[in-house]
Amino acid sequence: MNQLFQLTFWLAAPFWALMILAPSWRWTSRILASPWVTLLPLTVYARVVAPHFGALWTAVSRPDLPVLQAFLAQPYGAAAIWAHLVAFDLFLGRWMFFEARARGIHPLVVGPILLLTIFLSPIGVVVFLAVRSATRTATQTTPVTGPNLRP
Repeated sequence: MNQLFQLTFWLAAPFWALMILAPSWRWTSRILASPWVTLLPLTVYARVVAPHFGALWTAVSRPDLPVLQAFLAQPYGAAAIWAHLVAFDLFLGRWMFFEARARGIHPLVVGPILLLTIFLSPIGVVVFLAVRSATRTATQTTPVTGPNLRP
């Protein structure tokens, strides 16, 4: 179980590295566009959960703290939730990466936010949404000029 737990992070790490360390590399967007990016850690999730699906279903179908706590206290429960979190965080990171590029948010701003998202995804998402909102406000108040446009 420990090997699957460790594998989960290493399946996601290269994609985080691309988004943070090589955001402008032409292959980064191509690679991250693939749905397989988040599916890789989810394969570990499926492998961990399959033999214990009954226990997982019991823990999530009728939410009860002691039942969930008992599930997560098992090595397979901790490995399952870890794979779930890693895959979901990567999904959020991909969205933030592409959203930032579409809105012209500089990679030096996005990189630290992505790092924060790896470790504390809810906080990273809130920070990203605040930056995105501030950027939207800044771009909306900046006059657009061009050959046929007047400020």
